[in-house]
Amino acid sequence: MDLRQLRGFVAVAGTGTVTGAANSLGLAPASVSEQVRRLEQSLGVALFERTPQGMRLTEQGATLLARAQGLLDHADEVRRAVTGQRRKVRIGALEMLAAARMPAVIRRLSERRPDLDVDVRSHTRQALLAGLAGGELDAVLLLDTGLRIGGLGFTVPHDPGSGPGSLPGSGTRSGPAGPDLDFLDVGEVGLALVAAPDGDREPLLVSPPGCSIRLAADRAFGAEVPRRELTSIATAREWARQGLGSALLPDFALEPDLASGALVRLGFEAPTLALRLVWLRGREPALRDVLYAMSAPKGA
Repeated sequence: MDLRQLRGFVAVAGTGTVTGAANSLGLAPASVSEQVRRLEQSLGVALFERTPQGMRLTEQGATLLARAQGLLDHADEVRRAVTGQRRKVRIGALEMLAAARMPAVIRRLSERRPDLDVDVRSHTRQALLAGLAGGELDAVLLLDTGLRIGGLGFTVPHDPGSGPGSLPGSGTRSGPAGPDLDFLDVGEVGLALVAAPDGDREPLLVSPPGCSIRLAADRAFGAEVPRRELTSIATAREWARQGLGSALLPDFALEPDLASGALVRLGFEAPTLALRLVWLRGREPALRDVLYAMSAPKGA
């Protein structure tokens, strides 16, 4: 097996298409297709089913995917040992988490492993999960709930199945169509329904569909509550401050306004979301420092 072939295979498995893999790797689709073909030829098995909807992993392909990233990690470790290059860890996060929660994690990582270069990228949830599956990210930080990834109501790309977790408090979603993912809940994010002291309580001010806080609001209030859709959580908070309705918002976005009295909590038992770190299963050895920094208590 050739490392370039393995990288092409992992990228196709993650994106579900040769074209998507080629874009992520900066190669021509024909080159990626040839890499996969040569890998299948060398192993003597079909790794993908070619369908009109894209590339679907076979059982043999899923078995290889569970081990391929570990081989690539080991190759990178050998390369760093020989060349003296610094190790880079690529963490993806929702933009609001990158701003509010990642600085403390980066600080702990820097103190524990000053030899690491940490690259933080913020994006939408689906783009983060696709980057994780395609090998562009090592781990991603999301908001979720429940005993498996997607319990909040979002889907995991190319991944219809589910299975038990491999770590205490963790879980996985896996299947022949997509990546085998593990997760660890490393904290909680409380939500609160707030409004201006003398402002309107209706409508419910919400962020766009697909946003984690919007998904939580839809689950908490259902479809009956009048609502106004705005462009972001920040906009919903400002409209609530201006007395134009109530908003369900994360605790880290509320502390200054609650302290100043610009917003007040309403009598509603708001849900709590899990701060969830997700990674490709089998990569725990390569991500041990990241897992430690994520799960360490504040100030540790």
